[in-house]
Amino acid sequence: MSVTQNECYVELSSFDDLARYACAFQEYPRRVYSQDLDGSRIISSSISLANTLLIFYVPLEKSGRYVSYQVTSGKEICEIVESTKTNSHFAPIIHMDSKISSLSIKSKKTSDEFHPIKVKDLGSLARLTYDPEFPDEQKLTLYALPHDDSWVLGYITSLEMDNVYYNFNYVELDSEPTKHFVKYQGHQGQEPEFADKFDHGYSYFPIIKLKTSHPIFGF
Repeated sequence: MSVTQNECYVELSSFDDLARYACAFQEYPRRVYSQDLDGSRIISSSISLANTLLIFYVPLEKSGRYVSYQVTSGKEICEIVESTKTNSHFAPIIHMDSKISSLSIKSKKTSDEFHPIKVKDLGSLARLTYDPEFPDEQKLTLYALPHDDSWVLGYITSLEMDNVYYNFNYVELDSEPTKHFVKYQGHQGQEPEFADKFDHGYSYFPIIKLKTSHPIFGF
């Protein structure tokens, strides 16, 4: 049986979410593209799933060559710049006249739809990011999206058998998260908390907030 391969576009809440996704805690920042979508110019970065190019995007409000991401006095600064002269992380922007791939667009339902799995608490979700097969290549990104009049925060994992299956492991939140990281020091027995500033001695998990919920997350 043939499987449809396609693009899936998911809009993020803000440009800062896109910059955080492309650059935060990345040894090598992700590529970022600008292109036309439905008559407007967008800026995006993507994940390659088994049969889907999952594209996170926001409207492009300023043109430039790089997405700049830096942390100053413990707080993040995200912007589009023309050069790499400052001490920052930079994701190169590739401006496209055509689509970024040759795949068809099918954004409502994909063969790579995630299976939602509820996790008991935020600490368990943070510990789930540890991968014993690749302990030095942790993927730390968490995704926040509205669901059932509140919000959930989750982490994507995959199970490879004859096919690849994706899970969205999530915890329910009492309200929309307003801070951009989960701060954790599990080896000291401390519970995770949401944070905007960085302190030494803690692990941080960047939160990428979606503008609205999307069917690919399985809800």
